[in-house]
Amino acid sequence: MQRHVLGHCPVCESDLHVSKLACPSCHTEIHGDFILSKFNYLSKENLYFIEIFMKNKGNIKKVEKELGISYPTVKKQLDEIIVELGYTPEEDFKEPKAASHQELLEKLARGEVSKEDVLHQLGDSHE
Repeated sequence: MQRHVLGHCPVCESDLHVSKLACPSCHTEIHGDFILSKFNYLSKENLYFIEIFMKNKGNIKKVEKELGISYPTVKKQLDEIIVELGYTPEEDFKEPKAASHQELLEKLARGEVSKEDVLHQLGDSHE
């Protein structure tokens, strides 16, 4: 029976290191001080969440449905995992606001943009 590698000491909660690797086929053993992946230090619940998130290709609606949790709960869990992996969750990315037709015409009149730029931006806004 295979088990997951523990990432933390069950006694003092310190990070564990691997000291021996063994091949089950030829019985070769390698001794040393090996550092585990960041993912080995995540809880089983967070590893499961990442598995579901990846399976659903990051589609939060599908994750919500499969796990039976709300959008804010999915976002909260993602933020917790990001912090647990040693990163800082960024604020939600926001697309820059597209210029209105009036703003584009005013920029064109002032010579700040070319006619081609205006046509391109207007074409993009109607797709």
